[in-house]
Amino acid sequence: MSIRLIVVLAMIAFAANSLLCRMALGEEAIDAASFTTLRLVSGALTLLILLWWKNNSAEKQTIKFDFFASAMLFVYAVCFSFAYLELATGTGALILFGMVQLTMVFVGVLKGERPSFLGWIGMIVAFCGLVYLVLPGVTAPSWQGALLMAVSGFAWGAYSLRGKGAADPVANTTWNFVGTIPLTLLSSLFFLSEVNLSLTGVLLAIISGAVASALGYVLWYRVLPALTSSAAATVQLSVPLIAAFAGVLVLNELLDTRLIIAGIAVLSGIALTIIAKKPLMNN
Repeated sequence: MSIRLIVVLAMIAFAANSLLCRMALGEEAIDAASFTTLRLVSGALTLLILLWWKNNSAEKQTIKFDFFASAMLFVYAVCFSFAYLELATGTGALILFGMVQLTMVFVGVLKGERPSFLGWIGMIVAFCGLVYLVLPGVTAPSWQGALLMAVSGFAWGAYSLRGKGAADPVANTTWNFVGTIPLTLLSSLFFLSEVNLSLTGVLLAIISGAVASALGYVLWYRVLPALTSSAAATVQLSVPLIAAFAGVLVLNELLDTRLIIAGIAVLSGIALTIIAKKPLMNN
């Protein structure tokens, strides 16, 4: 598949995670700790099956854990779930992906990346469009929820940057997910008294882990080597927008003029960064 198609599919998967989490936690169909555990465990099992199928016709690979990547993946997932217990949807999305962008761009600049003028304009336009989407009517977030989502965004940014060096996206993602299982099971012990499970909540968490997370992250790992940190950070700004439109279609949320204007701004900004290929995409 082309780089652009993989990017689109990965962003849709990321947006699906937000939508599934909102549906599950918003309706109190499951508690945040159980959602995180089921999401990560189902993701790990799906990837193990995919890796086993892949190795039937290829040379078997050795097990190789990356503790840092697994830790960042776990921190992202657990903070993501608990933050959405306190934050409004738009506020959480802005903090998460704003922090992801800041983390990845900052690291990219430290490594010597210098986006072109057009690239900078694209990033600014995309970010302003996202701000325009979420600020009007959004109440001030609790500092606890905002801090959790900021940490989640930082962890996802660090995890994404780690993935740029992955030689085998399927194998690396698989062992990263498997590495989160001891962490998530241990953390769940502290929330046993808050366990709240329903069939709907369990199914939403499993879909989030097996499809939107596991398969989505494999796609993301595949495309990362072709993107610079700046480009990778900017395209992820489309996720809150995609999630917002999904909310309109799935949750019957209102489609208003502000959402349409923000959509044009964000997508136009992303288009500008992609056009500026030389400084924003690796050879």
